[in-house]
Amino acid sequence: MNTRTFKLSGKKVGLTTLVSLGSTALFAQDQAGDGQMFVVYALLTFVILVMILVIVITFFVVKVINILAERSAREHAEKTGIAYVPPPSWWQTIRQKLTRATPVEKEEDIILDHSYDGIRELDNHLPPWWTWLFYGTIAWAAIYLVVYHVGGWLPLSTEEYLAEVEEIQKLRTSQQVAQIDETALEFTADPEFINKGKEIFVSNCASCHRNDGGGGIGPNLTDAYWLHGGSVRDIFAVIKNGVPEKGMISWAAILKPEEIRDAAFFIMSIQGTNPVEAKAPQGEIYNANDAPGEVRADRVVAKASVNGQ
Repeated sequence: MNTRTFKLSGKKVGLTTLVSLGSTALFAQDQAGDGQMFVVYALLTFVILVMILVIVITFFVVKVINILAERSAREHAEKTGIAYVPPPSWWQTIRQKLTRATPVEKEEDIILDHSYDGIRELDNHLPPWWTWLFYGTIAWAAIYLVVYHVGGWLPLSTEEYLAEVEEIQKLRTSQQVAQIDETALEFTADPEFINKGKEIFVSNCASCHRNDGGGGIGPNLTDAYWLHGGSVRDIFAVIKNGVPEKGMISWAAILKPEEIRDAAFFIMSIQGTNPVEAKAPQGEIYNANDAPGEVRADRVVAKASVNGQ
């Protein structure tokens, strides 16, 4: 019997105690459904306390035994005239197996004959953990090649993306989407539509046009000047199709038709609000008598007269 034997025995005792504690808890949990909850929980609490006490006592007993065993081994070494070397701990043993490092006192056995600016080189082996990791990457590469490229048992990242896009398209197709006739769209000051449109505008459009529509990166949406027409149908078309050459994306893939309509209604509702520090006018004055998308000469004349040219 030696020190290591006592250490292993202590671990076994602790492990056995934990297993017993877990088994008792599971048993109490199974019995809790019989209506005697208080009795079961009281018994479980008592058992847990006893188990904790047993673990603590076992730990100290094993500790004392280890100390006595080490003292006995040290005294025996002194009597026999042999230098006492304490056995390595479990962590030291694992570390030695993982690194296979050469002790400092044995480095003279693996030192090479050449030096660089006084720096000597040791002929150490690669750590086992490194070689295991390297071989593991080779094995993983072979498995990946067979599973994804040779056998085709699992989809590649591109195939996964296309499959997800297809699922989203199917989901959108299955959902009921309101169809809006853009050519017959007319503005109505419906508070429900305008309030919903405000939420959509603030969430998606305010970064370029400000919350109040006064303009920032994008143009001012509260004055009478428009770059692409100022009717509700023009605004709907611009939101839907975007203006790629000016940095505005198409929102058709993000917003539903009714959401685009609500946003257009909100923009129509803020006409003439004159927010503070609004952006200067851009484009031409919109005339309600114009056809959607039509640019008339009087718009340019009106803009020139306003600018004093």
